[in-house]
Amino acid sequence: MATATPIESLHEIAARVTDPEIPVLTIADLGILRDVALEGDGAVVVTITPTYSGCPAMDAIRQDLEEAFSEAGYPKVRVDLVLSPAWSTDWMTEAGRAKLEEYGIAPPTGTGHRGTVTLGLAVKCPQCHSLNTRELSRFGSTSCKALYSCRDCLEPFDYFKVLS
Repeated sequence: MATATPIESLHEIAARVTDPEIPVLTIADLGILRDVALEGDGAVVVTITPTYSGCPAMDAIRQDLEEAFSEAGYPKVRVDLVLSPAWSTDWMTEAGRAKLEEYGIAPPTGTGHRGTVTLGLAVKCPQCHSLNTRELSRFGSTSCKALYSCRDCLEPFDYFKVLS
């Protein structure tokens, strides 16, 4: 049984931190966790990319990372925000997309800057899986989501928009 390297262990600590707006997703699921490093003085440096500049969740994520590392015995933590390249829904893991759907949020369809966004894709209802849905509002409970309604089960739901 191979043991994890110190960097792998640090990455695992960071990867367990959840998104404060969608608590079923970790920052690794969301794809915003970019890097974890250990400096010579023992400080942990975590690099993250916000889903969009000005994302209000970044302060909470920073605090959660500091707390997670402090509890693991690393009191010196620096969280760096990197805006380039910009985050894309392409960076979300398949596990993260599945967690979104299980939570009742339709995962993004199409691709962001790494591919061509296909406009007009039907958004599948996370409740009944119908494609007979319609957009009610371009903005949902957060800027990353749109509000949709299913014409079959009549349930409203958030759709995590394709961002690039």
